Amino acid sequence: MLKLDPDQLENDWRDMLAGFSPDTVATVRQLADLHRRELATYFYQQMLNDPIASRLVSHDQVKSHLHSSMTSWVKDVFAVSEAGDLQLLIEQLVKIGEVHGRIDVPVHLVIRGARNLKEGFFRLLQASGSMDKQSSMSAARLVSSVIDMAMEMMSFAYSSSHDRNSRAEEAYRLLSVVENVAAEQERQRAALLDWENAVMFEQAVNPRASDVPRLQTSEFGLWYRHKGAAAFEGTVETSVILDAMDRIDNELLPLVEGCREDMPQRKVQLLRDLHTQTNSIEFSLDTLFKQSNEVESGRDVLTRLLNRKFLPVVLSKEVKYARRKNTNFAVLAIDIDHFKSINDTYGHESGDMVLQQLAGLLINCCRGGDYTFRLGGEEFLVVLVDVTEDSGKKVAEKLLRLVAETPFRVASESPLRVSISVGVAFNNGHPDYQRTLNLADEALYTAKRTGRNRVTVAADAQPVPAS
Repeated sequence: MLKLDPDQLENDWRDMLAGFSPDTVATVRQLADLHRRELATYFYQQMLNDPIASRLVSHDQVKSHLHSSMTSWVKDVFAVSEAGDLQLLIEQLVKIGEVHGRIDVPVHLVIRGARNLKEGFFRLLQASGSMDKQSSMSAARLVSSVIDMAMEMMSFAYSSSHDRNSRAEEAYRLLSVVENVAAEQERQRAALLDWENAVMFEQAVNPRASDVPRLQTSEFGLWYRHKGAAAFEGTVETSVILDAMDRIDNELLPLVEGCREDMPQRKVQLLRDLHTQTNSIEFSLDTLFKQSNEVESGRDVLTRLLNRKFLPVVLSKEVKYARRKNTNFAVLAIDIDHFKSINDTYGHESGDMVLQQLAGLLINCCRGGDYTFRLGGEEFLVVLVDVTEDSGKKVAEKLLRLVAETPFRVASESPLRVSISVGVAFNNGHPDYQRTLNLADEALYTAKRTGRNRVTVAADAQPVPAS
């Protein structure tokens, strides 16, 4: 994947500014600073006319911050002159692009806003009356160049972020269908073999059978048509399997059913063709599962919980669902208290056993629709879906008590008593999930700083100690 080169971007920006006179640069900078609020208002008024954009910025906190952020943006992109300023500006533009990709702002809306911003700036240049025609044209070119370059950087960062999310979404879609790849592979191979054996057996004991079971309605066929084909969509093997299923059901089996008793050799050949097609399906299926290493890479090897790879996918999906259904979800940031001392005192094998047992407690404490992650080391994260602030807090408190009451088995030692600290944050409709993650992290830090073995809810003054 292509990456932004900050040094090259800095050079490109400096070269662009060098193409204009200092007077032109100073005039545009002064206009941008003087009219930044007016330009920011114009930018968002135009965007809000779009129904998609109006939904994305409907959240009160987004509205309250967007205008001030855009006001600063207008000032900053025209104010840079020194190398240090450029580096900070480039970092800011990249960050904005990544946020747009994270919350899935359509890039065409941002580009439309930039076009409207240019038009608003051109009107200011015409109304200023302090420049001759040539100077005004030069200033207009500078405005256009600065905005275009800023959009280029933001769009590149947006595209990179969006591509990462898309690949993770595809892998997560596969993971959600086949959570245990090896077990699913064996189950579906067995189902395919069972169907073939049933057909062969039926033809052996009842050669006149005219109602041979169809592959597409078998256990394997139903799984593949409704789940497998969606999980492996876009692969050559998927087309091979679907075509083979279609040929078996719509060509070979009708011919088998239509064979007369005086045509045994013909029926044998048709059954051999059917076996060949079934083998083709099995081979393609094995190939698909072998290609699913990306799915397994989304799970933590030790605990089998999800790892960081799928966190953006899950949270993006839940943000969209919560906004669409007017529901809420919670993020629980969890840390094992004094975990280093467990490793130092009892060894890393015992530490691994504690991590595995905690993972089991998290799974048992959560519902089927919730998500459990191991972020690394002794850090875990839970996403509780469709919760209220009261119910989400109760789940965190229940988990705290459950861990405190559970004897943890370790290698060649008496059971340990372990405690955790939990930071809880609720998403209240804000489109950027990173904000919720940051709040959960801050709450976790507060829980650890104020004594550990407790739950702290973001924005709550009082932590909840274990009872």
